[in-house]
Amino acid sequence: MMGKITEAIKHLIILNVILFAAKSLIPSLPLDQYLALFFPQNEHFGLWQFVSHMFMHGGFTHILFNMYALWAFGSPLEQMWGRNKFIFFYFSAGIGAGLIYTGVNYFQFNNIYNELINAGIQNVDIQNLLTTGSYNTGILEYVSEKSITELYQIYNTPAIGASGAVYGVLVAFGMSFPNAKLALIFFPVPIAAKYFIPVLIGLDLFSGLTGFSLFGANTAYFAHVGGALIGFIMMKYWQKNQFQKWN
Repeated sequence: MMGKITEAIKHLIILNVILFAAKSLIPSLPLDQYLALFFPQNEHFGLWQFVSHMFMHGGFTHILFNMYALWAFGSPLEQMWGRNKFIFFYFSAGIGAGLIYTGVNYFQFNNIYNELINAGIQNVDIQNLLTTGSYNTGILEYVSEKSITELYQIYNTPAIGASGAVYGVLVAFGMSFPNAKLALIFFPVPIAAKYFIPVLIGLDLFSGLTGFSLFGANTAYFAHVGGALIGFIMMKYWQKNQFQKWN
């Protein structure tokens, strides 16, 4: 299914590579501080980050796999849909992934925050924990160290990468070309996309729910699942003959 790079995907890859190169070559540029997706209560949060985080990556392997997947699975979709429809789909999946990821984090954050409040911990002490990482170990009588770490990480660790949008593209590819054969590096047996992609998403969901990392540390599993979910909803909607003539 892969072939010549299409127009929208070429420009998306170029923009991602430019920002990655700028971040790598000029470390003093605070690109992550402004463009990564922070937790809404963090002082660095901005609404534009639901879009801009899609163009930031943490390392060479991160951007390589995302851009390869964007080209490999996105090219047939753009050829089939046209540029405008593909761009709309890509950004919708990426923004939706960011919203779902943030929503899950907000739920988890508030649960732990409320545990601390109910234990009699003052707001000022919780804020000090969030900004400095230091806290009175006496609070471990009420909340586990794991929960404290999770609270701190949610507040301070921003999300970066095009993975959410790419997962939306993966779902669209699987629904459009269900019998195309795909393979993982660590499981190089070709499997039809209609089986391969649901299993991949299921592994992400498993890791997100259990905390058992299958694809490496600091992976935003619920962003992956969120992008896949938005992609699935849009594809089901479009299959009812919506936007079929939009190029």
